[in-house]
Amino acid sequence: MFTLLKTEGRARRGTLTCAHGTAQTPVFMNVGTQGAIKGALSATDLAEIGCQIELSNTYHLHLRPGDKLIKEMGGLHQFMNWKGPILTDSGGFQVFSLASMRKIKEEGVTFASHIDGRRIFMGPEESMQIQANLGSDIAMAFDECVENPAPYDYVKNSCARTLRWLERCKREHDRLNHLSDTVNPQQMLFGINQGGTVPELRVWHMKEIAALDCDGYAIGGLAVGEPTETMYEIIDAVEPYMPQNKPRYLMGVGTPVNILEGVARGIDMFDCVLPARNARHGKLYTWEGALNIKNEKYKNDTRPIDAACTCPVCRSFSRAYLRHLFTAGEMLAMRLAVLHNLYFYNTLMTRIRQALDNGQFQDFYQVYTKKLSNKL
Repeated sequence: MFTLLKTEGRARRGTLTCAHGTAQTPVFMNVGTQGAIKGALSATDLAEIGCQIELSNTYHLHLRPGDKLIKEMGGLHQFMNWKGPILTDSGGFQVFSLASMRKIKEEGVTFASHIDGRRIFMGPEESMQIQANLGSDIAMAFDECVENPAPYDYVKNSCARTLRWLERCKREHDRLNHLSDTVNPQQMLFGINQGGTVPELRVWHMKEIAALDCDGYAIGGLAVGEPTETMYEIIDAVEPYMPQNKPRYLMGVGTPVNILEGVARGIDMFDCVLPARNARHGKLYTWEGALNIKNEKYKNDTRPIDAACTCPVCRSFSRAYLRHLFTAGEMLAMRLAVLHNLYFYNTLMTRIRQALDNGQFQDFYQVYTKKLSNKL
């Protein structure tokens, strides 16, 4: 399923083969929370801009339209007409983000729906059942993402519970994959490393979950408010204990520079809502840094967003036109901006892989960690 092709320092070049295709790694997964990219992008658009893996949200799809309905429609691939690999998160992040609306117990978590307030229970078994109904290629284990920083004893107890939840996830996942009506019997399961910002708990937890032999491993619970340098320190602490022959996923990260730093530290997979969210507010990425297209100085600018970019937007429209769309409140502004930013991210990953293929990643890293930090 995962083949490590070569390394340069700690950076890794590989392939990840799923039921719905093979992704080249390092890879950025484009986030379609509810089966669509916010900003009016469809699965057809994703294919055009070079997306390899689409990511959807278990919690949101369970609430609306319902995972059982999606199973009746043939699974999420059929439902959204996406032919490539899909990763679904477990719903565990909602344990963190809905802190005022949930109660955590050994059995699982009781939520209040953010839509209508109805009570919902989700534990490891329920999360696996929902993700089996969705038919994703990669299911994420149910976990708890703790606040950073959090009391040591709470983090320690949470890590132990997340480990027990992973054991339950594995048993249920194996059972579901052997049922005759399973949407995707080749679905993989990734375990998630937790431990807040406490390195020794992170290392302990990574060793424990590595022994369970999941299909891949993620580092969760970062990029949730802690300093960026702390995030890098946690990756440095955990990475030596992540299996070499399994894909490594840094959840919810991040900026272009975060991704370069993650690749340099041995990470294979990334996802983040940031490029689409920033695009919807007019922040666009270029190979010389980021710009705010709403700025007055772009009112008469006939250039594309980035002369070095070959995305559908840069091939056809000027900065002046895009600024006009934002000023006028046109929906097309968000669509074009999101198209550009996701194309940029996917192209960034292509260029990282090419640099690794050519033994030039360190040179690429040195140049673009500086350039991509710029605000134009």
